[in-house]
Amino acid sequence: MTLIYMILILGIIVFIHEFGHFIFAKKAGIYVYEFSLGMGPRLFKFKRKDDETEYSLRLLPIGGYVQMAGEELEVDEDIPESMRMQSKTWIQRFLTIIAGIMFNFILAIVVFFIIGLFNGSSQNKPYITLVEDGINSDVVNVGDRIISVNGKKVIFTDVFVLDVQLNSGKPLNLTVKGTDGNVRDVVLNPIEVNDNGNVSYKYGIGLGDEVKTGFLPALKYAFVKFASLVTQMFLVIVNLFIGKLGISSMSGPVGIFNVVGESAKAGFINLVYLVGFISLNVGFMNLLPIPALDGGRILFLIIEKIKGSKVDVKVENTIHTIGFVLLMVLMLVITFNDIIKLF
Repeated sequence: MTLIYMILILGIIVFIHEFGHFIFAKKAGIYVYEFSLGMGPRLFKFKRKDDETEYSLRLLPIGGYVQMAGEELEVDEDIPESMRMQSKTWIQRFLTIIAGIMFNFILAIVVFFIIGLFNGSSQNKPYITLVEDGINSDVVNVGDRIISVNGKKVIFTDVFVLDVQLNSGKPLNLTVKGTDGNVRDVVLNPIEVNDNGNVSYKYGIGLGDEVKTGFLPALKYAFVKFASLVTQMFLVIVNLFIGKLGISSMSGPVGIFNVVGESAKAGFINLVYLVGFISLNVGFMNLLPIPALDGGRILFLIIEKIKGSKVDVKVENTIHTIGFVLLMVLMLVITFNDIIKLF
């Protein structure tokens, strides 16, 4: 069942992403050879009447693509120049490329809205709801709201949790607001926990939040959750570059499989949340200016706009090819780490 859930979740997310590219390509009049869900050997294909596009389902549910005329170096003389990608206006090409990202973001917001509507809407503000006896119980109380950590204002609970993880094992300098309205500075000292050689740290507090119901709170929750997760993802990328986080903190297909399994055990609503969370991740990663990803192609469009002429197609395709190879190597390393974590 975990495998089925994973295929369904990734299938929905990939379909939405590629559908964004597809719709805007068709709207721009770009000839689309194939709309494919999955990678690798083709399982089946079909064509609709009066439509040049071939619709395919492939064996490996780890991606998909929309193959458009004009993307490759080789010119297909059978396709009119007016229907090739490179013949379109700058804005048409830009919208066609960024549409997949935008559709992923829209899916995430819709999912978060549905969760807020049916499951209640957290306000994403960290309140202390649990204080363990003997672990910082003399400095914080149940009901305190965390305002800042280590001098940085706490806007979202998700970002606060990431800050705690990044500073695990170190004292946390917090500013909290009590139930009486008084604001005070406190220091949370960690306690080391050794579980059969696995060392971790805890601060003796649990977090919760006010939950509201209704249409407007759900709408607010959708956008606030979206903003908090984007902020969290941005900080993760920054900390990967500066070395605070390692590649081992990233997950590939095997890691996603494990997360899907755990989410399924926790209930259906957690699987629904996972659709939004992974969709947001896919959109965010594709927005990064990395060759072979949508963000890399957008970067070349921006360079084209700045210099006033198109970038040499051979140069751009070479860079994207190198980027793709490096991404595959990174994926193999991440997958290997995911497998190691299983044992």
